[in-house]
Amino acid sequence: MMPNLRSILIRAAGLACLGLLLNLALPAQRISRLRHATQAFKAINRAPDGGIPREILEHAQCVLVVPGLKKAGFIFGGSFGRGVVTCRTGRSWSAPLFMTLGSGSWGLQIGAQEEDLVLIIMNKSGEKYLLRDKFSIGGDLSATAGPVGRNLSAQTDALLHAKMLAYSRSRGLFGGITLKGGVIKQDPGANRQFYGRVSPSRILGGAVAPPAAARAFIAEVASAAR
Repeated sequence: MMPNLRSILIRAAGLACLGLLLNLALPAQRISRLRHATQAFKAINRAPDGGIPREILEHAQCVLVVPGLKKAGFIFGGSFGRGVVTCRTGRSWSAPLFMTLGSGSWGLQIGAQEEDLVLIIMNKSGEKYLLRDKFSIGGDLSATAGPVGRNLSAQTDALLHAKMLAYSRSRGLFGGITLKGGVIKQDPGANRQFYGRVSPSRILGGAVAPPAAARAFIAEVASAAR
């Protein structure tokens, strides 16, 4: 065999092996995201000050968890995180759809922060936004600070009619005044790699059986929301 041809074949084989290793690593990243989302939801919902009220979770249509949302800024700021969302499908919960959340901001700010974020989508009209390629928080769909604790106040009825409620658990440092907002997007690469060419509506609609790696996340949400 000619030396040049042998070199080409060796390189081609090496690239093929590298591609296989990368494909094997991708599911591990998705599984890790599901594991961290489960831990974050559990930590927020079981917080010492009472966590998310059961009445809120009982009326929730979807639960979106973004573990380890990263924020940083020095005059200019921004945040980015990767998460998953599951929605009610009758008496059960859907397979998770992979999502991202990002934002930029301008204002007097300095520092860095990492937080776990839980967004509770309260009704079907709010769920429809998840089926878009992307939507903006505040522009398309407003996020109201959710109540905390087991004893709910008189404002609960109004909150139950909100489309989205937000909860967070912070660790790190951040300070200043900034414009609030963000864009939530579907994560098409992660979804395609995890499910193949299945539409988001089929995933959140319950047409796709939850993968084994997602069962702990779904069980945690279902237990809290029943």
